[in-house]
Amino acid sequence: MRFSERIGKRIPRVEIQIDSMDNELKNSLWNVISISIIKPLQHRDWKYQSSYETLIDSIWFSFFKEPLDNIPNHTSKIASEIRNRYFNWDYLDVYDFLDFLSTMSNEFDTEEFIYSCDSILKRELSGYRFVNGKLAPITSQEEISEIERAINSTSDNGLKGVNIHLTEALNKLSDKKNPDYRNSIKESISAVESLCQQITNDPKAELGKALKVLKNKFPIHGALEKGFKSIYGYTSDGDGIRHAMMEESNLDQEDALFMVISCSAFINYLIAKAIKSEIIIK
Repeated sequence: MRFSERIGKRIPRVEIQIDSMDNELKNSLWNVISISIIKPLQHRDWKYQSSYETLIDSIWFSFFKEPLDNIPNHTSKIASEIRNRYFNWDYLDVYDFLDFLSTMSNEFDTEEFIYSCDSILKRELSGYRFVNGKLAPITSQEEISEIERAINSTSDNGLKGVNIHLTEALNKLSDKKNPDYRNSIKESISAVESLCQQITNDPKAELGKALKVLKNKFPIHGALEKGFKSIYGYTSDGDGIRHAMMEESNLDQEDALFMVISCSAFINYLIAKAIKSEIIIK
C-alpha cells in the first residue's frame, strides 16, 4: 500500500479489471493464443498445408467477417495479421475473440485453451471467467463500487480501524504475486466487527454480541443479523480459525472476493443506519 493510502488521503484502487485490460493481462492472453494457435499454425509455411486451415477460414469468415480471398497464403503473414489486429483491439474485442475461439472445439484443443485463459484471467484479476465454456462476468462494476464506497465512507467518518481492515483485505486479495485469500477473508470480517465495536462503544465485543447491541440502537432485519453471525462463525472465533473450510487449500479468489464485497455492503448499510440514528456524524 502506498503512503497516501495508508494515511487515508487516497483511496486504493480496486484492482479487479472489468471495464479495462492492462498490458499484463492483454500480453498474457496473447501468449495463450500464440501457444494454442499461432505457433502450431506456423509449423507449415503455407495455409493449405496447415491443419489449422479451417480455423483460419472460420476466423476470417465468422469473426473478422471479411472476404476469404483476403487471407494471406503464408502462415507467417497470417500470424502477423492476427497479432497486429489483436494489439489494436480494446478489451471488449479481445474478450470477443477469446469467446469466439472457445467455440472452435472441432479445430483445436479448446479445453486446454479455456483452462489456460482462466488461469491468466484469475492471476491478472480480470472480472471475467469461462463458465460452462463461455466467458461470463464474475463480478460487476456495482460490486466494485460497493467496496470503494465502503473505503471512502470509513475514511470520511473517521473509522480508521475499519478502513485499515478493509484496505488490508483488498490488498491481500489484489496481490498478484502472492495473494493471501485466507487473511483477506479475516480482514474483511474484522472490518465489520471493528465497525460494530465502534458503534456500540465496546472495543472488546465480538461480532455476534455487538450485533445484538446494535439491534437496540437501530433496527436490523433478523435474517441479516443471522447471516452475518453465520459468516463470522465460518471465519473465526477468539482463538483464530475455527473450521477446516478456512484452510488455505480450500480457499480461492472467489471466496475472498465474495467476502470483501459482502462485508463492504454491510459496512455501508451499518454506516447509513448509524448516521440516520445520529450515532456517527458525518
